[in-house]
Amino acid sequence: MTDHVPYPMDRSPQPHRTAVVTGASAGIGREFARRLAATGYRVIAVARHEDRLRALTDEIGPGHGYVTADLTTAAGRQQVADLFTRERVHLLVNNAGIAVTGRFATVPLERTLEMMRLNCDALVTLAHAFLARARPGDTLLNVSSTLAYAPTPELGAYSATKAFVTSFSEALWAEHIKSGVHVLSLCPGMTATESQPHPDVPAALVQTPQQVVGAALQALHRRNRPTVVSGTGNKLFAVAARALPRRVLLTALGHV
Repeated sequence: MTDHVPYPMDRSPQPHRTAVVTGASAGIGREFARRLAATGYRVIAVARHEDRLRALTDEIGPGHGYVTADLTTAAGRQQVADLFTRERVHLLVNNAGIAVTGRFATVPLERTLEMMRLNCDALVTLAHAFLARARPGDTLLNVSSTLAYAPTPELGAYSATKAFVTSFSEALWAEHIKSGVHVLSLCPGMTATESQPHPDVPAALVQTPQQVVGAALQALHRRNRPTVVSGTGNKLFAVAARALPRRVLLTALGHV
């Protein structure tokens, strides 16, 4: 793996605020990179596919950079963690993640462990590297899911990783609230992306990456809560998932 951060970046006397976005080559991560660049951030995009990262930085304009890294590996995680020792980063968007579907015992174990390394290990590693150097006004945003509230059959390990992300983020929010460093867990529901278009789901139940990122940016502006669930339908789902008896919830999810 090679560090592909183009230099020099913008080094003016009043440099742009810098944001690192993982999983930036597609979907929600790509939209975060586009929107943050449009609002004046200098973006460093992180993903595995260099061609997509190059296309993204070409799209959002000069002054931005990218790092090609596989966050499922220890070397990839360390490669990006080291970035925080070289760069003054104001915002980290921990977006990289994958979902493994199927009955747990029939899915190859390595696929599940790889998902856990990306969804949990990478997120924790980069959060630690960022928060160890964060200053008042900085923000850590961890992308979770509404399935954090709903342990879903055939998505059991995935929903467990997202429960971890939300719980971890909320605890970090409480730890840092007096320091001026903000931590936010973003919980989208079904989102239409290149890898998961959800063609068989009613359109009213599926958000676009633009809608998800818009809700996140509003929450980041307000800085008044540890968790944001994007979309009215998703908010209702999250409330119901927490209110229903667990047996009723699990039975319902098993028949979805």
